[in-house]
Formats: sequence, C-alpha cells, structure tokens
Amino acid sequence: MPQPTPPGPPLYTVTGDALVAVDFHPRRTPRPPGPYRRLLALPGARAFTAGNLIARLPMGMFSVSAVVMIAGSRGSYALAGAVTATGLATTALVAPWIARLVDRYGQARIAVPATLVAALGSLALLLCVRLGAPDWTLFAAYAATATTPNTGGMSRARWAHLLKGDARALHTANSFEQAADELCFMLGPVLAALLCGTLFPEAGTLFGAVLLVTGVLLFTAQRGTEPPPQRRPSGGAPYRAPGIPPLLAVCLAMGAVFGAMEVVTIAFADAQGHRTAAGAVLALQAAGSCAAGLVYGMVKPTGPAAARYPWCVAAMTALLTLPLLAAALTGSLLALSGALLVAGMATAPTMVTGMTLIQERTPPARLNEGMSLAVTALLGGIACGSATGGWLVEHCSPATGFTVPLAAAATALLITLTQRRAPAAA
Repeated sequence: MPQPTPPGPPLYTVTGDALVAVDFHPRRTPRPPGPYRRLLALPGARAFTAGNLIARLPMGMFSVSAVVMIAGSRGSYALAGAVTATGLATTALVAPWIARLVDRYGQARIAVPATLVAALGSLALLLCVRLGAPDWTLFAAYAATATTPNTGGMSRARWAHLLKGDARALHTANSFEQAADELCFMLGPVLAALLCGTLFPEAGTLFGAVLLVTGVLLFTAQRGTEPPPQRRPSGGAPYRAPGIPPLLAVCLAMGAVFGAMEVVTIAFADAQGHRTAAGAVLALQAAGSCAAGLVYGMVKPTGPAAARYPWCVAAMTALLTLPLLAAALTGSLLALSGALLVAGMATAPTMVTGMTLIQERTPPARLNEGMSLAVTALLGGIACGSATGGWLVEHCSPATGFTVPLAAAATALLITLTQRRAPAAA
C-alpha cells in the first residue's frame, strides 16, 4: 500500500555512512488551557455556574424595579426608598439564618423553598402596587423577599468544596465569582430600567422573579458539586472566629464606599443636568472592577492573602481620590466617568482577597454562614454610606459628597493595618 508523500522535501543528516531523513514538520505542543478554562472544565462546573449566573442577575434588578414601580404608581420616591430600605434591613437580619440552614441541611433542601418564598414576596409586591393596596402592604411584601438565598456565597462554597487544597485554583474561582458579581450589578439595573420603561412598570419585578426561580432550580439540580450538609457543624459561630470581626468591620466600611458612591454620583449627574446618564456612569465603575477581577484571577498570588489585603485596600483608597479630584477640579461628568472606571479596578482584587480571608478563617462546616455575614456587613455599610452621602450632598455639594467613599476606604485601610494576622480556621 503506497504511503502518502509528506508536503515539501525532507531534510537529511549524515550518520556515519548513511543518510537519515529528518522530519521537516516538527510536532507542535498543544497550548495549555488558561486558568478559567481549566476551572470550568471540572465536572458539573459549567452547569452550576450557568444556573448561578441566572439566579444572581436579579440581585441587581429588584431594587431599581421596585423604585420605578412604586414611585410610578404612588408618585413618591420617599415611599419607594423606604420600602427598599426596609427590605435591605430585613435581608441583613434574615440572610445569616438562611445561610446557617444551608450549611446544616444542604443547598437544595433550603435554597429552593427560600427562593419560592422570596418570589412570592415579589409577586405580592407587584399585586399590591397594581391593585392600589395600602402602603403598609408594600413593606410587608418586600420584606418577604429577604429569604432570597445568597447564591454567590453558595457558588463560592461549591468551589471551595471542589478545589479543596488547591489555593491557586481557588484564587481563580474567587476572582471569577467577584467578576460575575460586578457583571450582574452592572447589567441588572440596565435590564430593569429597560423592561420597566419599554413594557410596563411591573415588568422588571416580574422578570426578575422568574429569573431567580429558574436560576436557583438549575443551580440546585447539580447535586454532584454540592457540598455535603453538616448536621452538627463543628466550630463556633463564624463571627467569633479569630480574625473575622476585623474583616466584618472592613466589609462594613467597604459597603459605605459603594452606598455613598452610588448616591453621590447620581446627585452629581443630576446637578449637571444628566441624571439619566448616572446609571451608565456607575456601570463604568463596575466594568472596571469586572475586568480587573478577571485579570487578577489569572495572576498567581504571591504570599498569603493576609499580607496582600492591606495593599489591596491601600490601592483602593488611593484610586478613590480620582473621582473626588475629577468632580472638584473639573466639574465634568465625562472626567468623572473616566475616574470611576479607573477607581473601580481596585474593587475586585480587594473583595476577592477579603473573601479569601473569610474562607480561610471561617470553620469549613459554616462557610455559607461566614460569607453571608460578610454580605450582611456590606449591606449595612451600603445603607450607612447612602445616608451619609445623601446628607452631605444636600447640605454641601455633590462634589463634596465624594469625600464620603474616600473616608470610608481610609477607615477600612486603618482597620487592616491595625488588625493582627489571624490563623486559618481549623
């Protein structure tokens, strides 16, 4: 049987008295897959990630949808703000309890009924608004949405279970999750505003509830990657673990950064006559954080997370001077947009490193609860930052309001510099 002729003439080398053919076409070694490709190649990883992203997108939709829906029907932004603030406060109280149940009985067993209760709360709010029910019913309905499980925390718990002992891969997973958070909070408000504006005021809330239920059902259906429940969790309460209280204090300060930045940026855009552009300007900050988070996940971390954390917070504090300078010196919304894009690049690395420390210092059997406490601290900080930023904008000026996120970041830096390095939880 004749052999196929290779393309091009072969090369020859002399070995003794003989001519030996040399392969003219050397074999190319395949390029190794990148860190994110390796991460998603794990069995079941793509399936639970897809479900989690669908479930997480409504987190950036519900508040905006509720404000548009309530303010549009009742003509009161004060009422809309009070209802969403009540939901935020209720979530801060309920979320750690839901997370504790998830650790003890498993994600699927707790997350599904908790999600259904939250979806019913959203539908009840929609009906109360639509039917003109008394104002107090809006507070009661929106408070029911506090049972929404922390899907981001459950996803991080799955990665910690799958990548146990592989710190490099876990760093990539945490970076991916933070980038996903930023992406959802960047796209969520835009999608909510689009649905409410083009369809009907209740469309954002309705679509968000459908996405939440669908995503959680897809996520929890992937039982092969679910961490085993801990009926008798070892270790004490996460907030008592060594090193956790300072981290929660930093999360509180970080939340104040985010809450104040949102309110002050909206006020600054409104003062420039471009209030409708505020959402796009804030989206640039999230975009910078999302891009930085993906890049950070591809970089091999050097040294322990406890040593990197102060540097991350310091970078975030330094970059937050840019929005203040842009607003105070130029008064330009375009300059502020660029400053927020750059300032956002320090957010994801800081949050990724902080969540890594939370994972290290929380008893493994209570990981969901520990991360839920961090989210609770962030929510509390967001409420405080929003109130402080709003007060300063009203009594001084929008440009002066940018001192609030800078001061909050400086407070976080001071805490990280004064806390002692804590050992990982057993």
